[in-house]
Amino acid sequence: MTPADLAELLRGTAASVLADRGLDVSVLPETLTVERPRNPEHGDYATNIAMQVAKKVGTNPRELAGWIAEALTAADGIESAEIAGPGFLNIRLDKDAQGAIVVSVLEAGASYGSGDSLAGKKINLEFVSANPTGPIHLGGTRWAAVGDALGRILSAQGGLVTREYYFNDHGAQIDRFSRSLIAAAKGEPAPEDGYAGAYIADIAASVLKQRPDAMELPADEQQETFRAIGVELMFTHIKQTLHDFGVDFDVYFHENSLFESGAVENAVESLKGSGNLFHEDGAWWLKSTDYGDDKDRVVIKSDGNAAYIAGDIAYFQNKRARGFDLCIYMLGADHHGYIGRLKAAAAAFGDDPDTVEVLIGQMVNLVKDGTAVKMSKRAGTVITLDDLVEAIGVDASRYVMIRSSVDSSIDIDLDLWTKTSSENPVYYVQYAHARLAAIARNAADLGLSADASHLALLTVEQEGDLIRTIGEYPRVVSSAANLREPHRIARYLEELAGAYHRFYGACRILPQGDEDATDVHRARLALCAATRQVLANGLELLGVTAPEQM
Repeated sequence: MTPADLAELLRGTAASVLADRGLDVSVLPETLTVERPRNPEHGDYATNIAMQVAKKVGTNPRELAGWIAEALTAADGIESAEIAGPGFLNIRLDKDAQGAIVVSVLEAGASYGSGDSLAGKKINLEFVSANPTGPIHLGGTRWAAVGDALGRILSAQGGLVTREYYFNDHGAQIDRFSRSLIAAAKGEPAPEDGYAGAYIADIAASVLKQRPDAMELPADEQQETFRAIGVELMFTHIKQTLHDFGVDFDVYFHENSLFESGAVENAVESLKGSGNLFHEDGAWWLKSTDYGDDKDRVVIKSDGNAAYIAGDIAYFQNKRARGFDLCIYMLGADHHGYIGRLKAAAAAFGDDPDTVEVLIGQMVNLVKDGTAVKMSKRAGTVITLDDLVEAIGVDASRYVMIRSSVDSSIDIDLDLWTKTSSENPVYYVQYAHARLAAIARNAADLGLSADASHLALLTVEQEGDLIRTIGEYPRVVSSAANLREPHRIARYLEELAGAYHRFYGACRILPQGDEDATDVHRARLALCAATRQVLANGLELLGVTAPEQM
């Protein structure tokens, strides 16, 4: 019986108890909270349902808890239900019910933990979207890892996810990039507002290799040549870097297409027609404060050029026209203002602001020997995704970016993340999977196979703790999807690895020497197989490998 099964049983039991006493059943929450107590002596699971409901139906929490406990202990799979404190219920499952968790994992296999809370929902997930003017920096690396993991998690809950990269190929930053390439081709320093680093010289050389005549072209043609070829070369590198990092996109959307197609102009005219743009000081402003933004935003500047938000507005319209029910934007730490403006833009079009979600990621810093690392070998001024992968590898790079909430900044200690010890979180989790794979190989050599028909024999405390931890996985995945928090998966995997390592230290899994195999050994092998499956499933959601040996 998983926590979800227990919650369903508990809700049904509570509803019957209330109905039998003529009390209002409608006050029961749709989803009940069932948690594992910190102290195992308090039971397998605990709930505060009686405390949530008692006042609403005019009764005492402990009295209501007593009624529910009496009815619950008559149900299959429940060993005991005891009242604690002001009205908590501490519940113990019988051994068969605990064993059912292991069986459910073995039967579901790779699909264990999946759900349908987002079934059929079309989700546009835009992340990374780094300007094609340089390699991906650490902030973009964080979104690459977190965004890809979030896409996997949303898909595991039935969401129809489209991963999208917004290709910023319109605007002043592209002009600065092409001027920087031309300066490098001439052997001159980068313009004051331009881009520096060895990669600029490399791209400039590649442009000249493709167009040996580029330096003889008129200035405007030269600028366009370096722009077109340079951007394509830079973006090819970005895409390859992301692919090597395990991140691929379904759609690469070009910002420039919004201007060339007239989408920006049409969006602006639509807002003018609805009265949601006003003219002041020679510029056109969005009445975004009418829709909860902290200030009105310039859409068309006084010089007649479109402000950046004009493209954002047209882009949102485009996403909705493509049929997306939810548009998730994953942006950097300096983009807090986008939350209000994007939601306001949606509302100004008469759309639901909740179709827009903006996630803001905080800064990432690299530390080596206790000192901040600030300079890249190739990019010069920033540390890049390539630098991080070179230092600690793909798996560790993805894991370290994912395991912390995006609301918090990260200091990546390179010394820690290269250790082959339990201090290194990704090694700790992967080693648990590798150890389980080794046990399976050794069992096969002994001609011993797992048998889930004797799981009731698993009565050691560490066995029960491991089973209950496995049972938490579907709820963790559901929470990670609903809250858009992939770090919950990583933290759970560390908890599961810890429960497994403690089980391994307390229980002999395989017979030793001339010892005969018993049903306990076979049941423990079934528990090991289930643990290995859940570790593999969780690592897959993070895009991290589950090694067979280390």
